[in-house]
Amino acid sequence: MEIHSEPLSNESEDRDTGENNENSPYGITTGSAATASAVAAVLTVNGNIISQIDIETPFGILKIDINCSRKINSNSGRACVVKMPYNDPDVTTNLKICADVRITENNKIKIKGGKGVGKVTKPGLQVPVGEYAINPVPRRMIKTNLQKVLPKGKGAEVTIFVPKGEEIAKRTMNSRLGITGGISILGTTGIARPMSSKAYKESLACQIDVAAAEGYSDLIFVPGNIGERLAVKILDAPKDKIVQMSNFVGYMLNKAEEKGISKITLFGHSGKLIKIAAGIFNTKNSVADGRREIIAAYCGLLGADKNIIHAIFKSKTTEDMITILDKENMTFPVFELIGKSIKERCQEKYNIDFDVIIVTMDGRILNKH
Repeated sequence: MEIHSEPLSNESEDRDTGENNENSPYGITTGSAATASAVAAVLTVNGNIISQIDIETPFGILKIDINCSRKINSNSGRACVVKMPYNDPDVTTNLKICADVRITENNKIKIKGGKGVGKVTKPGLQVPVGEYAINPVPRRMIKTNLQKVLPKGKGAEVTIFVPKGEEIAKRTMNSRLGITGGISILGTTGIARPMSSKAYKESLACQIDVAAAEGYSDLIFVPGNIGERLAVKILDAPKDKIVQMSNFVGYMLNKAEEKGISKITLFGHSGKLIKIAAGIFNTKNSVADGRREIIAAYCGLLGADKNIIHAIFKSKTTEDMITILDKENMTFPVFELIGKSIKERCQEKYNIDFDVIIVTMDGRILNKH
């Protein structure tokens, strides 16, 4: 879930997001889609069936296409927006986000979720436990925009629903964050920027908030799903104590330090963790590799002959390198030294106590910890 809201601009520029343009530099957030749906639903009550609507967002005025809308009765309406494609592999692209709105006699606007919108079950997020996962900025956007179109003195009960939300949620971080039953309605600006490696990293960092709220100050950081499964099996660790950091090691360790985490066990497959020994804190292969260079260097430090170092250097995977080291009885000494270097590198940068456990794909532990 996204973390920081941005201030509303004083001079709003019109932004047209109605066009289906997969090459567009940005799209709309689920929060903007929900807001547009809610406003269009209110307008249907007065017989206004519209194909496009302007909404006010922290980014400015957005023009958003309405996929469908209809009047339900004299005080209720329904509308839907399709979150159109843009230049980003966003799992919510092409998802229909809808709103049912009932106009009420008081002046209050109440917002809740329906089918396909998740509920928060763990503390540490922006939304309290038991509430629907509709973040604060989208809630404010819905209220601000509805106040402009509701009759004077009237309020509204808004239900945001996402017909395929529960299915799509399986492809998000929601289950790790304790959000069940659907997607989250997100957004801090109203627009979605391409792979928001920023948004993705923020969703990863939320795991730390959840773990801290559960009372953990000693966490296990793993690269991904394989590391998590092995940590649960080998360390008998509760899942709430395990944080997936993806390739963003440095970012996640910075966030852990900011949030007062006192101890971290770095646990994971050799192919990812050994990069940290060389000071590589973004482990994505296209950013930095160095696996064969690192293992070859540590073999040399331990006195391996030239043929072994050459064989390591020609290998394609760390598993292949481990097979070579196994034949020479060098696996443990090499990875013990690498593990110590990883710990030293991390403790030079962060005020956190570290342990390091390096494993193979089948869960063999390669170093003392």
